[in-house]
Amino acid sequence: MSQEDKHSKKEYMREKMMERQAEAKIVRKIVLIASLILLLVLGGTIAGGYFYINSALKPVDPKNKTEKKIEIPIGSSVSGIAQILEDNGIIKNAKVFKYYVKLRNESGFMAGEYALTPAMTFPEIIESLKTGKIMEEVVFKITIPEGKQLKEIATIIAEKTKHNANEVLTQLNNKEFIQQLIEKYPNLLTDEILNPEIKFPLEGYLFPATYPFYKENPSIEEIVSVMLDKTEKVIEEYSGPMVEREFTAHKLLTMASLIEEEATEQVQRDQIASVFYNRIDAGMPLQTDPTVLYAQGKHKEKVLYKDLEINDPYNTYKNKGLTPGPIANAGISSIEAALHPAETNYMYFLATSSGEVLFSKTLEEHNQKKAEHIQ
Repeated sequence: MSQEDKHSKKEYMREKMMERQAEAKIVRKIVLIASLILLLVLGGTIAGGYFYINSALKPVDPKNKTEKKIEIPIGSSVSGIAQILEDNGIIKNAKVFKYYVKLRNESGFMAGEYALTPAMTFPEIIESLKTGKIMEEVVFKITIPEGKQLKEIATIIAEKTKHNANEVLTQLNNKEFIQQLIEKYPNLLTDEILNPEIKFPLEGYLFPATYPFYKENPSIEEIVSVMLDKTEKVIEEYSGPMVEREFTAHKLLTMASLIEEEATEQVQRDQIASVFYNRIDAGMPLQTDPTVLYAQGKHKEKVLYKDLEINDPYNTYKNKGLTPGPIANAGISSIEAALHPAETNYMYFLATSSGEVLFSKTLEEHNQKKAEHIQ
């Protein structure tokens, strides 16, 4: 092959290579453009979807508080309820509402006629559909203070309703009624409350709070259910710490009730809790006076030595560990103290007449303070 032919061949190959490089460059450019278009389309779709859902979650018209009568038929599904709400202009999108309800695991919607407005939020609508009470006027309220026992709560209920205290207490101890409540509140009420040593199965389970009622004479079941709903919500908030301490709701409410009954306004409840835990760890009985009074079924200003001899499962002078169940209802501060006790070496405490609580590490120290402050 001549030099001229070789040169021509090289020129031809160089031209072909340049053509392939140019084609590859064009292909890369096309792929890049196509990718950018795809990303923009996807991004636009995602962004559009986000703004669409975000808008659907908001009230239809925050300024429009005109009530609309909405009828929810018996047996309506969540999808059916959502469609009724959309058709009546209470929500923007039935599907978004349906998935919101399912993601939040909401249930218990009641059939009936509701007064709803386009200004209501999803949580307000859901609460209304579960209770039917948001747009109704309060007929009366029942206030249950902290540290109240079931007998006292029965009296409070009787004072506000047409039920008498004995009737209330009888139903709250009815085995069939208790079993129905266990089935209704499986995460709160367990077979632990059926322990034959327990005096009142629902003792400590009716949370201290003010409860509004929306009709003239609710049944005992309706009244108690409202209170148990509250207790269940409170306990759910402490599920994490309960798991860490291996506490059931029953054990938590039992410990909290002992703290509640021993506490005064001036004391740090977490320190009382620390004494109880320290004594349990040391294998010592709790020796707390309120349990003796509960065993006796009495209210007394002072516990005498002879009172400590009562043979009863609730007597923490004779029995180690916690009582079979709560001895009263407990507030948030006592529940939190039961879950988060202070870290101390205290083994004893003493309440003075002024309400101050004195803590001691040894029996000798405790007896000395007792001699100084208790006449």
